[in-house]
Amino acid sequence: MTYRAPIRDLAFALQAVAGIDQVAATGAFPDYDADLMGAVLEAAGQFSEEVLAPLNRVGDQKGSVCKDGNVTPAPGFSDAYRQFAAGGWTSLTAQTHSGGQQLPKALELAAYETVHAANMAFGLCPMLSLASIEALEAVGTPEQQSKYLTKLVSGEWTGAMVLTEPGAGSDLGALTATAVPKGDGTYKLSGQKIFITWGDHDATDNIVHLVLARLPDSPPGPKGISLFLASKYHVNADGSLGERNSFYPVSVEHKLGIHGSPTCVMAYEDATAELVGQPNQGLAHMFVMMNAARLAVGVEGVGIAERAYQHALAYAQERKQGRSVWTGVANSPIVDHPDVRRTLSVMKAKIAAARAICLSTGVAADLARHAATEDERRQWKGREDLFTPIAKAWSTDVGCEVASQGVQVHGGMGFIEETGAAQYYRDARITPIYEGTNGIQAMDLVGRKLSQDGGASAKALIADFKTTLTALGKLYTGKPVERFANAIEAVEDATLWILDAKQDPARAADVLTAADAYLKLLGDVTGGWMLAKGALAAKAQLDTGEGDTVWLEGKIALYEIYAANVLGHVSSRLAAVGQGGALLERMSVDVLAG
Repeated sequence: MTYRAPIRDLAFALQAVAGIDQVAATGAFPDYDADLMGAVLEAAGQFSEEVLAPLNRVGDQKGSVCKDGNVTPAPGFSDAYRQFAAGGWTSLTAQTHSGGQQLPKALELAAYETVHAANMAFGLCPMLSLASIEALEAVGTPEQQSKYLTKLVSGEWTGAMVLTEPGAGSDLGALTATAVPKGDGTYKLSGQKIFITWGDHDATDNIVHLVLARLPDSPPGPKGISLFLASKYHVNADGSLGERNSFYPVSVEHKLGIHGSPTCVMAYEDATAELVGQPNQGLAHMFVMMNAARLAVGVEGVGIAERAYQHALAYAQERKQGRSVWTGVANSPIVDHPDVRRTLSVMKAKIAAARAICLSTGVAADLARHAATEDERRQWKGREDLFTPIAKAWSTDVGCEVASQGVQVHGGMGFIEETGAAQYYRDARITPIYEGTNGIQAMDLVGRKLSQDGGASAKALIADFKTTLTALGKLYTGKPVERFANAIEAVEDATLWILDAKQDPARAADVLTAADAYLKLLGDVTGGWMLAKGALAAKAQLDTGEGDTVWLEGKIALYEIYAANVLGHVSSRLAAVGQGGALLERMSVDVLAG
C-alpha cells in the first residue's frame, strides 16, 4: 500500500478549523497566502510520497549501524536527507535573516505530518533540527547564531537534543554530566548520554549537539543545569570545519520501532563546548526546544495514525469475506461489514480531531507572538500553553490506538510483518514516551498550565465550546448536539473541580490522580469541538454550492461518528477525574504484588 498525502484534509484543517487566516492577517508573514499554502502542501506531499515513503520499510528492516565511532544510517536515508535540505524543508519557519522562509508554524506542522506519515524514523532528524533552531533563535548569542544557526536553517548541519543519562530520565535534575571552564570562554564537556536521537550520522558534514550539563559551582537539582553547544567538528573562524570534537557514539540502541532512526549512546570526553544562554538556566532554555518538540511529536502521532489508517482502509477494500449487509453481495470486501466500517470511521474521525488540535496549537503559537495587542498575545499564549500537552499526549494516544486498530482490521495478517501494519504499531509506541511521557504531560497540564492564569485560558476555551454548541444546533438535532452539550458540562465540572482542589495542598494527590483522566477528557472534548467547527464550515460551503459535495458531507458525518463514539462516553472520564488519591494509596505495593 503506497502512502498518499491527505492534502485536501490538511488544507481544510488549516483554513476552516485551525484558522490560519488569523495568522496571515497579522502581517508577520508577508510571503504567505492561500496559494503558497497549497503549493507547500503539494510539494511536501509529493516529496514524502515519492522519496521518503519507499524508504520506510528499508529503514525498519536494515536500521542504522555504529562502527568505529561513526553511525551509518539506513540505506537511502542520507541521500534523502540531502534532497530534503536542498528542497528548503528545514527552513520553513526560520527568520529570513537566518536564511529562513518565515512561514507560519501551522503550515510547517502540516507539511511535516506528511513526512512523519511517510517515514517517521526519517522525520525525527529534521524535527530535532527545528527545535535546535528555535532554541538558538531564542537564547543564542549573535556569534552563535552566525556560526551555527544559518547552517541549521539551511539543513547543511543537523541538530540534536542531548538530555537523558542512565540515571536521569524524566528527572533531569539528577543528571551528572559536567562542563568545566577552560579559561578561554569555552568548556570541557564530559559525561555519557543515552537515547540521543540522530546523535550521529553521515547525512551532513556537521552535527550540533545542545547538551544539558552542570558547571562546577552549580547548585544541586534542576536549578544547577546549564545548556551547552558542542559540534561534531570544530568550526573555524572562517566557518570552515576543523578537527573532530572529542565526543562519539558508543552504540545505537536496538528498539521496538523506528529502526531507521539512530538512537545513540554518546560519550563526551572533555569535548569543547560553548555556553548557550545564562548559567544555571539550562532547563528553562531547553524547554524552548522541548515545547517545540512536544508539539512536533503530537504531529508524529497524527502522521503515523494517518499512515496506519490508509493501510487498513486499502486492505479492507481488497480483502473479501462474507456477505455485505448493505448490498447483499456474497464474498464482499470486509469494509462492508459494519464493525470494520465503524472501526475505520472512528479511526478517521480521531485522526481529523488530532490533526486539528495540533494545527490549532501552531496557530496559537504564532498569534502569541504576532497578534495585534499585548492582551491578545497573552490570551493566545495561554491557549498555546493549554493545548501543547494535549497536542502531544492526546494525539500520540490516537496514533497508538489507530495503529493498533489498523492491525485489528487486518486480522491475523496484521500480526504478520510482511503486511506492514505491524511496523506502524511498533513505530507509534514511542510517541507517548519521548519528549516527556504522556503522564508527565498530564501532570504539566493540571500542575502548571491549567492554573497559571487562574484557569482563565481553560474557561475561555470552554466558552468557545459553548459558542460552537449554539451554532451546532442549527445543523443537527438530537443526540449529536446533546452529546456535545453533555461533554462540555463534564469538562467544565472537571476543570472547576481541579482548580478548587489545587487550592488545598492536602489534596495534591487527588489532583495528580485526576491528571491523566482530565487530559484525556479535555482532549476528547477539544477534538469534538474541532470536528464540530469542521462540520459547520463544510455546511457553509455546501450552502454556497462550493466544493466536492460527497467530501463535504463526509465532514458533517465525521462529527456525528465522533459524537457517538467518543463524546458519548465522556462520563467515564469524568468519573476517573474524581476518584481521588486515597483510592490509589490503598493500592499499595503489597496489594499490587499480592
